[in-house]
Amino acid sequence: MVAEDQSLENSGSIHVDKGESRFRNVICGPVRWIKMLSKELHWSFVFGVVSLYGINQGLGGSMGRVATEYYMKDVQKVQPSESQALTAITKIPWIIKPLWGILTDVLPIFGYHRRPYFILAGVLGVVSMLFISLHSNLHLYFALMWMTLSSAAMAIADVTIDACTAYNSIKQSALASDMQSLCSLSSSIGALVGYFMSGILVHLVGSKGVFGLLTLPYALVSVVGIVFSESHVPGFSYKQVNQRFTDAGRAMWRTMKCSDVWRPCLYMYISLALSLNIHEGLFYWFTDSKDGPMFAQETVGFILSIGSVGSILGATLYQLVLKDHPFRGLCLWTQLLFALSGMLDLILVLRLNLKFGLPDYLFIVVDEVVSQMIGRLKWMPLLVLTSKLCPHGIEGTFFALLMSIDNAGIMTSSWLGGVLLHVLKVTRTEFGNLWLAVLVRNVMRLLPLFVLFLVPKGDQNTFKLPSEIMGVDSEEGDEKEDARNLEMASLVHSVDRR
Repeated sequence: MVAEDQSLENSGSIHVDKGESRFRNVICGPVRWIKMLSKELHWSFVFGVVSLYGINQGLGGSMGRVATEYYMKDVQKVQPSESQALTAITKIPWIIKPLWGILTDVLPIFGYHRRPYFILAGVLGVVSMLFISLHSNLHLYFALMWMTLSSAAMAIADVTIDACTAYNSIKQSALASDMQSLCSLSSSIGALVGYFMSGILVHLVGSKGVFGLLTLPYALVSVVGIVFSESHVPGFSYKQVNQRFTDAGRAMWRTMKCSDVWRPCLYMYISLALSLNIHEGLFYWFTDSKDGPMFAQETVGFILSIGSVGSILGATLYQLVLKDHPFRGLCLWTQLLFALSGMLDLILVLRLNLKFGLPDYLFIVVDEVVSQMIGRLKWMPLLVLTSKLCPHGIEGTFFALLMSIDNAGIMTSSWLGGVLLHVLKVTRTEFGNLWLAVLVRNVMRLLPLFVLFLVPKGDQNTFKLPSEIMGVDSEEGDEKEDARNLEMASLVHSVDRR
C-alpha cells in the first residue's frame, strides 16, 4: 500500500540564512536534520510521523501488500483481473477519509479529539488481522471485508497525523517540504525493511501467518493513543456536533469553489486515474509464467525492498535539489519520466533484456528502483501542494478530502487496469497480450500532460491560498488552533508544552 528561501525568525527557533542552514543539516546527516525538525516543530510530531508512517504504514503496509498478493493468488486462487478489482475495494476507507477527518476535528470522545481514535484504529486493525490469519477456509468476500476493515483502521490513524502535518505546514510554511520529506523517508525506510522481510516470512509462515504478524504494527497504533497527550476539552456539548458538521461542510465547500483549489485537485485525480495499474498481471507473470522469470517468494520480497531504495533516493533527491522548483515545471518533467520509465516493463515482458545479455533478476531490480524513484519524485510536489491547500480550523478534514480525491484516482486506475487485463484476456496462465497492456498503460501516462495548465505555476515555498480562504484573520483563531496542537506524552518524563 514524501528549500526554504525564508529565514525562520520565530522566538526560540534556529535562525537561518535563506534555507542554507537547513540544507547543511541535510548534507551533514539525517540525525541533524531530524533534530532540527524536532526543535522547530516539536519532537512529538517527528515521533508520530516515524511511528505511523514508518512502522504502521511503511513496514506493515509493505508486508500486507505482499501477503495480500500471495493470499489472493495461492489461497483464494482468483484471476489477475479479479484480484486487481477486488483489492481496489479495500481502498474505499481511504476515499471516505473526510468522514474520519470530520469526526476527529469536531467530535471529541471523553473530551479528547485524537487519543480515542488512535486506540479504536489499533483495536480494529488487530481484530481484522487476527480473524484472517486464524480462520481456515475463509470465503473470499468475508476475507475482503476484513481486509477492508483493516484498511479503515489504517486510514483512521493516518488522518490524524495528516491533520498534524497540514497544521504545521501552514504554521511553518517554510518547513512544508521538509515535513513531506520526513513523511516520505519514514514510509520508504519502513517499506524497505517490510518488503525485505515479506518474501521470507511468506515462505516461512505463509500469507496467513504474515497477517497474524501484522497485528503488531496495529497494536502500536493503540499504544500511541494511550501515551498521546493533548488538551482536554472540558464540558463539551454534543448538541454542537450537528452545527460543527454543518460549519465544516460549508468551509470545505467554500474552499473547494476556489479555483486555486479545485484545479490542482482535478489534475491530481486525472494524473492518478490515467496511470493504469496492471500490477497484478505483472505479478502473476513474474511468479507463475513458464515464459517469465518465475521468481520465488523470497526473490519477490527482495526486489520490492530494493525498489524502496529508489523511493528513498527520490525523496532525498527532491529534498536536496527539487524542492525549490515551481509546481508546474516539476510536474511536467516527472510525468514525462514516469511514462518513459514504464518502457522498462515492456522491455522485460518482451524479453528484450535477454537479447542484450541482461539477466531478468538484474534488469527487474533496475526497473523497480527507477520506477519507484520517479514515482516518488512525481508524488512529492503533489503532497506539498495538497498540504498548502488546507484552511485553518479544518486542516484534518480538508487534507483528508484532498487525499481521498487522490485515493479515488488510485482506485480508478486499479479498476481500469483490471478491465484492461480482462479485455486483453490476461489470466493466471495466459500472458500473450501482457505486453500490449503495458504499452497501453505507458501511452495513457502521457495524457495528463494535456491538463497540466490546472497546476499552479507558483513556487513550492511561497504558494499560499488567499487569506479569506485560509481563515487567519485574528490572533484568537491562532490561539484556538494552538490549543489543538498535537503533542505526545513522554514515556518517562513530562515535556514542555508549546
